[in-house]
Amino acid sequence: MPAQHNYDHKRELWDTYAESTQETVTDAEAVFRWTQYGDHGPGVELLGKPNSVLEVGCGAGRALAHLAQQGVKATGVDLSPVMVEQTAEKWGPLGVEFICAEIITAFGKRPHHLWAAWFADPVRLFPLIAKRLNPGGVFVFSQPPAIPGAYGPQGMYKGGFAGPAMFTYRYSYTPEVWEGFLSGAGLTDAHVRVLAAPEPGHIGTLIGRAERR
Repeated sequence: MPAQHNYDHKRELWDTYAESTQETVTDAEAVFRWTQYGDHGPGVELLGKPNSVLEVGCGAGRALAHLAQQGVKATGVDLSPVMVEQTAEKWGPLGVEFICAEIITAFGKRPHHLWAAWFADPVRLFPLIAKRLNPGGVFVFSQPPAIPGAYGPQGMYKGGFAGPAMFTYRYSYTPEVWEGFLSGAGLTDAHVRVLAAPEPGHIGTLIGRAERR
């Protein structure tokens, strides 16, 4: 059975998350990293030398702010109007543009150069990315790796198992399957790997990269 998406429902979930992290956004520093660990893993070099970037599910916008400080035209898309308002207030003075939209529809509106996927079905999202990337553009994404044996859309409730039934989906696959999605969408040089955590036995980071020729 396919994942059942209700975008008003999802927006409410991410608004709740944004409200809970308002202080974090206010105090955030501009920093760029692909993994959940500081000073670990690759950096901006995975993007090449872009003139413009688009981050899908930009959240607190810290990576975009870092790139904007380097002279890159930076745009972020997020489903939550609360998060977009917070990040625009924080990073707008740097020239970062924030758009409140559901990413599947947002990609039909504007071409951009690059990057990151998160809570979206790759079967739908990746072909749109391939279509909208500029020639020579790069698509990079990172997220937690799949739990062994648990593949496809993974349902996630917000706030435990009591209270309003707010939920979303995160998509999890093996690196080989992710590479198949990228190549099947028409992107080239697809490479996906799981980078080990800095401490043995801790959760690693799945990082994928592909290009449009």
